[in-house]
Amino acid sequence: MLSLVLAAIFFTAIHLGIAGTRLRDRAIATTSGRGYSIAFSLASVIGLVWLVMAYKSAPYLATWGMLEGWKPAAIALMLPATVLVAIGLTTPNPTSVAQEARVAQPPQGIVRVTRHPFLMGVALWALVHVVGNGDVASLVFFATWAVIALAGTVSIDAKRRRLLGAAWDSFAAQTSIVPFAAIAAGRNRLSLGEIGAWRWITSLIVYALLLVGHVHIIGVPPFPT
Repeated sequence: MLSLVLAAIFFTAIHLGIAGTRLRDRAIATTSGRGYSIAFSLASVIGLVWLVMAYKSAPYLATWGMLEGWKPAAIALMLPATVLVAIGLTTPNPTSVAQEARVAQPPQGIVRVTRHPFLMGVALWALVHVVGNGDVASLVFFATWAVIALAGTVSIDAKRRRLLGAAWDSFAAQTSIVPFAAIAAGRNRLSLGEIGAWRWITSLIVYALLLVGHVHIIGVPPFPT
C-alpha cells in the first residue's frame, strides 16, 4: 500500500506541481521546450507504470465494499465518460497539447460542451469507480485520477492564459470547464452535428468493447450478479 501512496503522490506532483505552473515555464526556458517535453513524458510514463503496478499489487482492504447495486448507474455513467474521452481526443482543441494556435478559431463540436472534454471524461470515469469499488487501494488509485483530471483543467487554463493572453480570455468566455455550463449561460450553443458521425460511432464502439472486455481485462464483471 505504501508503494501505491508514493506512486499517487509522484504522479500527482508531476502533473499538478510542474505541468501548467510557472515552474514548467522556467524549466522550458532553461532546458528548451523539447528537453522539457522529453523529460516530462519520461516521468509521466514512469509514474503511470508505477501507479498501475502498485495498484494491482496492493492488498484488498475493504471500506464500504463493492456495490453491486451501483453497477447499473456505473454502466449508464460510463457512456458519457467514454463519449467525452473518445470525442475529446479526436476533436481539435486549443487546450490540447501543441494546439494552442487554434484559440483564434470559434469553439466547435464537443468543445462547445466543455473545453476539457477528455479530462472531464477521465474525472467521471474515476469518480464512478471510486464509488463502486469500495476498497482503500481503489480509493487511492481512482481518487488520484479524479484529482489530476479536475485540477488539471484549472492548471491548463492558467498555462494557456499566460501564453495566449487576450486570445485565451476570448475563447474561455465562450466555453466552460463544467459540461454545458456555457450553453446554459447563453455564451454558446449546442451543435451535435459538428461533432461528426464517425466520432459518435467510435465512442459507442469503444463503450461496447469496454463493457464486453471489462471482466476479461480487469477481472471484474461490470454487470450486477
